[in-house]
Amino acid sequence: MTEIDDIVITPLADRPALLSRIYEITETWPAFIPHDPVAEALLSRVAEDFPHYCVVATDGDRVVARGLSVPFDAGLDGREETPDKGWDQVLVWAFRDRRHGRAPTAVSALEITVDTEYLGRGLSYAMLAALRDAVGRQGHDALLAPVRPTAKHLEPRVTMTDYVRRQREDGLPADPWIRVHVKAGGGIRRIAPASMTVSGSLAQWRRWTGLPFDEDGDIDVPGALVPVRCDISRDQAVYVEPNVWVRHEVKPPGS
Repeated sequence: MTEIDDIVITPLADRPALLSRIYEITETWPAFIPHDPVAEALLSRVAEDFPHYCVVATDGDRVVARGLSVPFDAGLDGREETPDKGWDQVLVWAFRDRRHGRAPTAVSALEITVDTEYLGRGLSYAMLAALRDAVGRQGHDALLAPVRPTAKHLEPRVTMTDYVRRQREDGLPADPWIRVHVKAGGGIRRIAPASMTVSGSLAQWRRWTGLPFDEDGDIDVPGALVPVRCDISRDQAVYVEPNVWVRHEVKPPGS
């Protein structure tokens, strides 16, 4: 258990009564993100199926943050710890391995989400530390994370490679969320060029974004890290999101 101010952070497995409440948080995710088909199919099952790899924060009776991760077998042929398809890939592998009874060799974070009223209190650092601790208690020596840089959406036309290279005068990453990971001891490994994919009709994209989607080509969408590709003739627009793979070494319990 971790405490910060009056906030208590624990593995979800220790507080199963909160399982149905972890999505009560007021969030700022872009409206199109939940329509990634892998997320639609599997994300809602993560907390129930992998509670030892998830953490929850409460302030009194209020759920104020969640952290989700999943274990997978990175040693199978054709797999690696940091795949190009990032978030989508590790989520699919985790459920496939669970179904086949495969022992996991790696763990990937999926998200750390803090209620908007609790931003700016250092809770993201505490949640990341709690997620690492939870992973360590399951016998793993590392936590991987396909990080979604929080300020990248302000510059969607800048390549992720160039964006990640940016540093402040103190040598830390310019992006706030990548900086949290690096200050917590994480090391940047590589870009996941197709970490999430959202494809929809033009009507769906208009509904999700409020934009007209009435011309071919790349369209800048609020909240998107890169432009969305619009194809009028096919009545389709596709968003392929890059993330940044970060690896955290994890200490075993009691060390």
